[in-house]
This record gives sequence, structure tokens and C-alpha cells, in this order.
Amino acid sequence: MMAAATATAALDVSVETPLHRLVRKFVANRIALSGLVVFAAITLLAVAAPLVAPQNPYDLATLDIIDGSLEPGMTNIDGKPYLLGTDEQGRDMLSAILYGLRISIGIGVGSTVIALVIGLALGLFAAYSGGWRDTLVMRLVDLQLGFPPILIALILLAILGRGVDKVMIALVALQWAYYARTVRATALVERRKEYIEAARCLALPYSRIVFGHLMPNCLPPLIVVATMQVAHAIALEATLSFLGVGVPVTEPSLGMLIANGFDFMMSGRYWVSFFPGITLLVTVVSINLVGDHLRDILNPRLQK
Repeated sequence: MMAAATATAALDVSVETPLHRLVRKFVANRIALSGLVVFAAITLLAVAAPLVAPQNPYDLATLDIIDGSLEPGMTNIDGKPYLLGTDEQGRDMLSAILYGLRISIGIGVGSTVIALVIGLALGLFAAYSGGWRDTLVMRLVDLQLGFPPILIALILLAILGRGVDKVMIALVALQWAYYARTVRATALVERRKEYIEAARCLALPYSRIVFGHLMPNCLPPLIVVATMQVAHAIALEATLSFLGVGVPVTEPSLGMLIANGFDFMMSGRYWVSFFPGITLLVTVVSINLVGDHLRDILNPRLQK
């Protein structure tokens, strides 16, 4: 029986795929798993905001100035409770945070996906083509990375104006260079390996070599970079909105909610900025916990 159990265990190990190994190592880390669970819960609440939020905070018909500036836990004259209080317009802060999460997470994930696609394509093109094409792409990358991200974003938004789509364009312009540089560095190593040389000898089409053979081996580093960039994009969008150049007041994100309550901090109405700030902090930290552990798993040098 012991021999059979040993054989079964050996068989299980032998058929374990890289994806299964990745999932097993990730689940084994409770901190990273907790970060993933927290971010998944936050995202689910943001998506279901119209269903779970006590109020539509941006429907003027539901707002009453009499309910303005209520402290957390207080109720209005009708007995309706406000767990996180209200702002000066009578907007329920819990509902405002849930709706603000939709915009912040949507901008962060959306801009990251678009930038990843652009950077992946340009990085593969530069590494596989080489020559002046590689030089041109990398000089563009160096030029973009040579300036502070916040400065580029401010310049772009000053030209484009405020809006969710404008912020996404600015964030894509900031992020694509990170992916292009990461992909190029990985692809330069992979293109010298035997399987790429064999594909060339077989005269396989350019697209099949690049997207069928080269690209899958360049994805693991991108997973880590993309995870980190989601958190960075959410934080940067909040910064831009706090400075008044991000999303408009009619579509406020977490950064706009923090900015709206900043002027009332000294008067004791801390909750208008405090709770959106805590939500932003928890969201960014949970994503970073996932990204840090993914980096440890996918980089053998960081494994003990």
C-alpha cells in the first residue's frame, strides 16, 4: 500500500502543470491570498454598487441638503441611518465610496489592459525585428521614461481636458513604455533559444513565430508588472483627481471624494475624506500584496 501511495504521489507531481504549480504556491501564501480575496471583494462591491448601495449619490432627486454633514452612525429625520455619514450635500458616503470604486478600479484596470497590449506588441516587434526598428522603439521608451509620470499626465490632461476617457488616455501613455521595455528584455533572451531557431528553419510565418512561440514565454514577467501597474494607475488617478485635473465632479472617483472633503478636515468633518482615503489605501495595498507574491513565484532568484 505504501508503494502504491508513493507511485500515486509521484504521478501527481509528474502531471502538475506550471499553472497548477503557480496556483498551489500562491494559495500557500496566506498574505497574498488575503490580498486577492480583499481586492476581489472590493471589485465585486464596486460592480454591484447600484444593487447594494443604500443611495444613488449622484441622483439629485435622492439628495436632501437637510441631511448634510451628518456624522457616521447618525440617522436623518426619517430614521434612515448613515453608517459612514454624509457630506455637505447630504450624499451618503458609503454609497459615494462604492460608486467611486467603480470609476477608480475601472480606470486602473482598463488603462493597464490597453497599455499592456500596446507595450506587448511594440516590445515583441522591437526585439524580433532588431536594427533601426528596435532602436526607434527603445528611444521612444527612453524618452517617455525620462520624464516624471505625474508631469506627463498633467500636460496631457491640460491639453485633453477632464473626463474618464481623458484620464485613461493619459495613463495609457504613461504605462505602455514599462511593458515594452519588459517584453523586449525577455524577448531578446528567448529569440536566441533553440525553439525559435527551429521555427525559423521551418520557415514558419512571422506572426506564428512571434505570437505563437515568442509571446507566451514573455507573459510571466508581464503578469507581475501589470499587477503592480493596476495599483499604480489607481493611485495616480486619485492623485490627478485630487489635484482637480482628473475625472469631473459629476463622475467622482475616490480621489475626487478625498478632494471634496479636504476643505472640511479642519472643521471636524473628517469622515468625508477619511473613509474614501482608507478605501483607496486598502485597495492599493491588496493589489500590491498579490503582485509581490507573484513576483516571488515567477522569479526563481527570489525563491528560498
